[in-house]
Amino acid sequence: MGLFSSLFGKKEKVDLGQLISDGALILDVRTPSEFAQGHVKGARNIPLDKLPASIAKLSKAKPIITCCASGMRSGAAKNLLRKSGFETVENGGSWTSLRRYF
Repeated sequence: MGLFSSLFGKKEKVDLGQLISDGALILDVRTPSEFAQGHVKGARNIPLDKLPASIAKLSKAKPIITCCASGMRSGAAKNLLRKSGFETVENGGSWTSLRRYF
């Protein structure tokens, strides 16, 4: 991280495309009905309210990119996963923004 970034708390942008190429799991935390209306190919759907009970089903060895409709729920999911010991977790924001990688 550069001096400016570290001084002002800015984080350098993560290359989501590279994480996906490296085999990252796309974790869509929208409701099942939202997921059924459209999702990224290969994404796994675990609604945010079900995530705490499903954490044991996820691998800490694999990068995870969370997504939802706008980025709010996926941000909460990222924080929950990080607090649960997952190191490589990124908020991908809206699921539609991830479509360009597929």
